[in-house]
This record gives sequence, C-alpha cells and structure tokens, in this order.
Amino acid sequence: MNKIKPFSLLIKPSSAACNLRCEYCFYIDHLNYIKEGDKPVMSDVVLEKMISSYMKMALPAYNFTWQGGEPTISGLDFFNRAVELQKKYAPPNAKINNSLQTNATLIDQPMAEFFTKYNFLLGVSLDGPKAIHNKFRLTISGKPTHSAVMQGINHLRRAKTEFNILCLVNSENVKTPKELYKYYREKGFSFLQFIPCVEYDERGDLTHYSINGRQWGEFLCEIFDIWYRKDTRRVSIRHFDSVLNYLVMNRYTQCIMDKDCRQYFVVEYDGGIYPCDFYVEKGLKLGSIDTISWDEALTDSIYEDFGKLKGEWNSRCNSCEWLQLCHGDCQKMRGSDNNPGTLSTLCEGWQIFYNHTMEKFEKLAQSIRDHSPNSQE
Repeated sequence: MNKIKPFSLLIKPSSAACNLRCEYCFYIDHLNYIKEGDKPVMSDVVLEKMISSYMKMALPAYNFTWQGGEPTISGLDFFNRAVELQKKYAPPNAKINNSLQTNATLIDQPMAEFFTKYNFLLGVSLDGPKAIHNKFRLTISGKPTHSAVMQGINHLRRAKTEFNILCLVNSENVKTPKELYKYYREKGFSFLQFIPCVEYDERGDLTHYSINGRQWGEFLCEIFDIWYRKDTRRVSIRHFDSVLNYLVMNRYTQCIMDKDCRQYFVVEYDGGIYPCDFYVEKGLKLGSIDTISWDEALTDSIYEDFGKLKGEWNSRCNSCEWLQLCHGDCQKMRGSDNNPGTLSTLCEGWQIFYNHTMEKFEKLAQSIRDHSPNSQE
C-alpha cells in the first residue's frame, strides 16, 4: 500500500450561512452562489459519504474541522449524526480529532456539554473588549454581539469544553495590542490565535478594515514582548508555537509557513471539494463527494497546480533570511489577483517581526531542546 500524505477536512456544513454579518467576512458572498430556494444544510447522504470515504483512507489521524459561516446553525442533531458516523466507519484504534470554529452566540449548555463529551476543540472568535469587538462583529440587524459571545463562552467554561480565542487583527484592534493582550489575560484566556485581516476591494486596494504589513509587524512585536517577559510557559499563541515547532522539530504546523498549499480539502455543504478556504471558486472545484475519490483528489491536476503556486514567490524572497518561515506567505496575501511572484502584503511585517524576535525564539527553542526527554544531560 502506498503511503498517503496526511490531510484534513475543513467542512462547511451550512456553507456561508451565519446569524452575524461581520463587516470583514470574506465568505458571506458564497450565499450568492446557492440556488434560490435551497437551504445550505449538508444532507445526511453527503455527510455519510464524506465521513465513510475519508475514514477508508489509511491515515495516522482523521481531522475534521467544522467551519462556516457559522457551523452551529446546523444544530446539535447534525453533530450528533456526524459523531455517530465517525464511530461507525472508524478503523480499529483510529485517532479522531474534531474542531469547530464559531462565533459562540448560538452555543447553549447542551451543545457545550456535547462538545466536551466528544472532545471537540473550539475556536471562538472574539476581537477584544466590548467596544473593539463590536466595531465590526454585528448581527444581521446591526446589533452588537460581544455579550452574546461571552454568554456562549460561559456555557463552554461550565461544561469544561476546550476552546481557544481567535482574534482577527483588523484596523481597529491593531492599534491597541497591549490593551488586547491584557484583556484576554484578565479573562483567563490562555490559548490565543491572531489572524491578520487582509481583504481587497474591487480596485485591488486594501479595504478600510484591513491592516498593512507594518501594522501587522509592529502588532506582533508588542504582543511578543509582553508574552516573552512573563507568559512563555503560561500562554499559547499559535504562530509563536509554530515558529518554535519549526526551530525545534523542523516541522511546519501552519500552511502559511510551508512551501506547498496542500494540507487539507474544503468540503462545502453540497459535497463540493476545493483546495483552500480562501479559494472556494468554480474554477478550483475538484469535484464532489459522489464524483471523485480522495485518492483522485490528492492527485488532481487542479489541486497539484494550486499547491505549487505557493512556491512561485517574488524573486526578492530568495535573498530574505526568513524565507524558510514564510515561503512567500499565504497565497491570499499576494494581492487580489493572486499573480505568481507578487510580494505578500504582509512582507514588511513579517520581516519586522522576525528581525525583532528571532534571537529570543532561538533561546526558547534551545531551552525546549535542553528539557527534552531525548536530550543528553
């Protein structure tokens, strides 16, 4: 049997459907592609076909990430069915990982307890204190959402559900990194992920809620300095963890750092399969659950060509000392047209960040090696 490169599934059980209308949401326009009268809800037939076919693959682990839109719109019964199907089709001793990204506003106590029972890891979107969070994250009717998010988090805490905080760094909260970090720590959040908001308008310019490279770099540096002084053993920040994973294990744990874009597949509510969350587009559709196998998807020319585009970075990148930590950055960050060879919008920021932090990252990496069970005392 040929060894298969591990891959994950990023699943959109309710497509872009969402009870919020965050101004910066890049996925909401996918509702325009749904046929009039159709409800974007994954059918039991598609759900079973997706899970059964995936779990026939010989993989070290089966990773399901449920995302949207807002995946909890699909309801608790949907996720109960998903778990039962995972049990039904799991090979002996299979390792199954479920994660879910949510705005948390629809989570009640029974749902939280379900997530705990089945070891779901949740990523909860929270952009900071009330005034900052409510700047862009509003309901369909334009109402603020911070209190509803915190109510959902309270349900998760009572149920002892594992969750981390997803912060989209936008034109508002990028100005106050110290306030942001202090807020998260005061709330007792120890697992954080900072995601740069980079969106383009019809002219190809950054939107008013986006950030530029310098803002991103300076933001990360301030967060790092606070974290390094007192929290390296108490707070997990995803990108910082990823840098340390690379330095210690020579392993990439985020696709934005790797030299190839083929770590997962997106499965839309109707079973359509795509190469990336940012590129759920007609021209990049590989097929659907009932027309293509995972073996075929892995070797599909569209998928292969898409993955190779990551390596077509700007020629200036070749002389950059941080190329191994970036490889030209996420394709989405290379402008609205995604032309091969275009420099990442965040390039300046990454250079600012790594120039400022790498010496300290190296010290942390050495400390990890020294305390490894495999190290020589």
